[in-house]
Amino acid sequence: MGQLTFEDDCLIRELDSRYYGFLDLSNSKNAELRNLVQQTITNLQNYIANGQAHESKNISDNKNAIQKFEPSTQAGEHMENTSSQINDDTKPFEQDAKEKVPIIEEKPQDEHYVNALCKLGHLHLLLGEYSEALSAYQKYLRFRENNYWTNHAFMYGIGVAYFKLRCFKWAIKSFQELLYLSPNFTCANEVHLRLGLMLKHCGEFHIALKHLQLALLYTYPSTFSELQVKFQIAHLYEVQNKHKAAKDGYEFLLNEKNISLELKADVYRQLGWMYHCVECLGEKKEREANALNFLQKSIEADPKSGQSLYLLGRCYAGINKVHDAFLAYRNSVEKSEGNADTWCSIGVLYQQQNQPTDALQAYICAVQLDKDHKAAWTNLGILYESCGQLRDAYACYLNATKQISFQKSSLIRKKQAIRMKKDTIGLSKGLSQRITFLEGQLSQAPLPSITSKRRQLCSIEEAWNLPISLEMNSRQQQTAQMLPRQVTKQSPVQGPPPPYPHSQLSQSPIPSKRIKEDGTGQQEVTQNNSQTSAQNLINISESLNQRNFNAMPESNKSSEQSVLDTFDDISNDIYKQNESIKLERLSHDALSNNEDSRHDYIGGDNADLSTTFKIQMDSKQLMAAVKLLPIDEPPVHCTILQVNAPPPSPPDCPPQKLTRDQLLPPTPSVHLENKKNAFSPQLQEFCLKHPIAVVRGLAGALKLDLGLFSTKTLVEANPDHSVEVRTQVHQSPDENWDTSQGKRVWACISHRSHTTIAKYAQYQASSFQDSLKDESDKGFPGSQAMSDSDSKDSVSNSNIVLKRKKHKINSKMLRFGTNVDLSDEKKWKPQLTELQKLPAFARVISAANMLSHVGHVILGMNTVQLYMKVPGSRTPGHQENNNFCSININIGPGDCEWFAVPDAYWGGVHNLCEKNNISYLHGSWWPVLEDLYKENIPVYRFIQKPGDLVWVNAGCVHWVQSIGWCNNIAWNVGPLTARQYSLAIERYEWNKVQAFKSIVPMVHLSWNLARNIKVSDTKLFELIKMCLLQTLKNVLHIQEYVKSKGVEIRFNGRGKNEASHYCGQCEVEVFNVLFIKEQEKRHVVHCLSCALKLSPSLQGIVCLEEYRLSELQRVYDSFTLHRTQGLAYTQ
Repeated sequence: MGQLTFEDDCLIRELDSRYYGFLDLSNSKNAELRNLVQQTITNLQNYIANGQAHESKNISDNKNAIQKFEPSTQAGEHMENTSSQINDDTKPFEQDAKEKVPIIEEKPQDEHYVNALCKLGHLHLLLGEYSEALSAYQKYLRFRENNYWTNHAFMYGIGVAYFKLRCFKWAIKSFQELLYLSPNFTCANEVHLRLGLMLKHCGEFHIALKHLQLALLYTYPSTFSELQVKFQIAHLYEVQNKHKAAKDGYEFLLNEKNISLELKADVYRQLGWMYHCVECLGEKKEREANALNFLQKSIEADPKSGQSLYLLGRCYAGINKVHDAFLAYRNSVEKSEGNADTWCSIGVLYQQQNQPTDALQAYICAVQLDKDHKAAWTNLGILYESCGQLRDAYACYLNATKQISFQKSSLIRKKQAIRMKKDTIGLSKGLSQRITFLEGQLSQAPLPSITSKRRQLCSIEEAWNLPISLEMNSRQQQTAQMLPRQVTKQSPVQGPPPPYPHSQLSQSPIPSKRIKEDGTGQQEVTQNNSQTSAQNLINISESLNQRNFNAMPESNKSSEQSVLDTFDDISNDIYKQNESIKLERLSHDALSNNEDSRHDYIGGDNADLSTTFKIQMDSKQLMAAVKLLPIDEPPVHCTILQVNAPPPSPPDCPPQKLTRDQLLPPTPSVHLENKKNAFSPQLQEFCLKHPIAVVRGLAGALKLDLGLFSTKTLVEANPDHSVEVRTQVHQSPDENWDTSQGKRVWACISHRSHTTIAKYAQYQASSFQDSLKDESDKGFPGSQAMSDSDSKDSVSNSNIVLKRKKHKINSKMLRFGTNVDLSDEKKWKPQLTELQKLPAFARVISAANMLSHVGHVILGMNTVQLYMKVPGSRTPGHQENNNFCSININIGPGDCEWFAVPDAYWGGVHNLCEKNNISYLHGSWWPVLEDLYKENIPVYRFIQKPGDLVWVNAGCVHWVQSIGWCNNIAWNVGPLTARQYSLAIERYEWNKVQAFKSIVPMVHLSWNLARNIKVSDTKLFELIKMCLLQTLKNVLHIQEYVKSKGVEIRFNGRGKNEASHYCGQCEVEVFNVLFIKEQEKRHVVHCLSCALKLSPSLQGIVCLEEYRLSELQRVYDSFTLHRTQGLAYTQ
């Protein structure tokens, strides 16, 4: 085994994942360092092998423990996806590491061994050996499952490895946790960019834009230029069909003087294809002329771009310039970028020219290059069918539908469906019809005989194996030579299918927002001007640490766009490609250590927090402890959870297996006879005890005048008041059909618009009148079709079957009036006064309601909102904001049907959303009940009649559909319990991980609770006190850091009822210490992390203070556990 010199050892110790993209070990200037890295890898591998052999004798003694690390599914590790079957790509990642496995206690000497695994991962990553890096990282992870989050370089490295291997769900998870733990991480800008690219592909456009904009803020060294990020932002607008914003973004880039030729070619290509596809950009002739012009400019800027040539051919084909189209396609193939798309388009041209044999050969080339190319298989089927060869056509259609259904599972579920998605749905429907027709024809067809009519084309089996024409063969060989490289670098995510010549399928060109897919984007940037590898490494290290060197020339950089930026949804090809990634599993017992290693990067001062900072400290002790913290680096991430807690993540479902009856539990309900019942303490206890509860007869018992909330009264009071409208598909309550696929799905269509109360009332009334006219024909689901039971049998099976048949045939659209704001006391005084009749625990404003202590309005939470419904109006699945409880009263006259899942199972629902490619937080989803039952998730189901109050307890997942015409009113409440507060802060922290804004400012609320209430519940006290401790510590540490930078802290104070502050960039709550840009006309608040992105030295940044430190100290010290028994608040 080769030994390293002391200098070499120092160099290797310095290397970790943070150098990825900055240190190019493939460059000849770094040959010496590359050899050193390879030698070290060999040494580490020998060391690991020796350790395994040394410990192997103990395996049998620990067999049971080892088996805990051998789960049966390949996706069982934390952040691991090794799917080996095509159909498993949408499977969990649900097992995540949340199968938290007990860790076998390590011997102290194993520490170096474990760290060697991490180092091995870093070195493989720097060499571009991503599978090997991932394997090493995952072995390391198994030994650090209880504290992996302290090693930020590891989290970055494994995120990059997942990213490069296209395991995007796991890359996203790793990067999100890293930013949560260390917003100022050295390569945070790289993380934001990659997150933006991946989330764009997953259809999370809002969050993707947020990350791309944050990537622009940093002054850190980067492997991408500002213009490249702006190009990604313009492309993000394009894939959302925001064509004007995209066009403006692209044109802005073209006006930049320092734009590189490569980026210019990309911009021209995008503009050209937009003009070809997007009708709103002008008249067709003018658009086609612009498209040809821009694509030709793209080719001039980058003559090697086969992609631009391919799209140019598509444009020529669209205006029937067949000869020019052929030339463009052939040139595309000659540029060694000919792919399945090109051959498919060539086939279309041949087919249109009535040259079926040539068309057949071209399609065969396409499907041999990409066996999953749905357009080529479809066109091949159409070709065979037009020649009367039905068996071959049937086989081709089957191949096409496999790929469509395969890709459909990963289609973006968004409110604004993109045109390609619609065409794909139409294509799937058309193919299903053709397959059904051909099955009928073939079942009646006689067996082929010798006397049968001679076939015009050879069969699909013969065509696959027969030699093809010389020209095509040479072209195919040329492109096939590129295939191995394409497979290793990217999955064959394909471009737009060509126009289809037959009428039953889409004939219009499909607008594919294509971006370059060649391999150039894989080459990471090089920064090596020094003479030796050692000096080069030192220079890079200094630059990374100082974060102050100039951006590298754009021509030397890559935005990774070839990896990610195609318009098509990520298909399962990504995960099929990863079948080759076989991750070895190491038992804890099979390891030993003989050499020295170390953690490459331990983030922050978390390791000592648990012993240094405790809630028993007073404010003076806290201040003294903060004075000992380092201020050379910005303060680490502030969490209001327990010290040293892992990054928050969805919990596992309870393990016990439920019976069918337990999966359909009866809903807790109580019937009120009189006012005394309503105000009894037992009612509040009953509600707090269950995940969800129905209080029957509340309106009657309290003599509530529900007529004040009727549509008639609302129109008389404020006819022009704004109403948000959701346009939805009318379906049966327990079903959610995608009619194009003929199956139930999770994605729930809901398009947003706005109207007024008067206009919606007119729609609501006309809808009712229409139903009376043809009630017998339309069969709307009315309240008479439902039982009054709270049990699982609310809807009969026969009713479901009848409705299923109807809705599969006809999808009626409806409009749901939602989020009508009733917060204005002047406009809605009678209505709000009437709600004062409710018991204290259910009132909008009450001393016992946490949300009454926020100190300002949070619309819909500590104010009332109204919902105006027609039958079928849906509130999709969700948990309440920050897991607060909610109150919902049905005004009537119709009923509503509710579905609810206990909060303990929300992690399971989250996993099912991921499995169905829908965002749990941002998406619109309606669960398929059978999916929940299969995952052992119970569902409450019940009817809410007029006058009934539904109590939704903290964290309960629920979704609601109206059965009749009705209005509902709702708001949130926060009972002063440890459970409510705990769930609220857990969601507050998880929202940070997900880059999702928490509309309840939990830190501000916690300080107000400490001022206003006395707490006698020990658990609640400890939770609030921990929040005060963590935030006061963070405030003190930030102020010390700011003073060390020479920045003056100015007292700003707070106005009465002033809203809490959120960072204008990352949207986290900013408490007490606010940062704004000095020269900004409109002052935007920033957190410290975003302020440092704008100015690492904080020059030009003003620091404002909302509260005097003396006031915060007084509140902190005076908040003590109230020893007397009774209510945990003061009136």
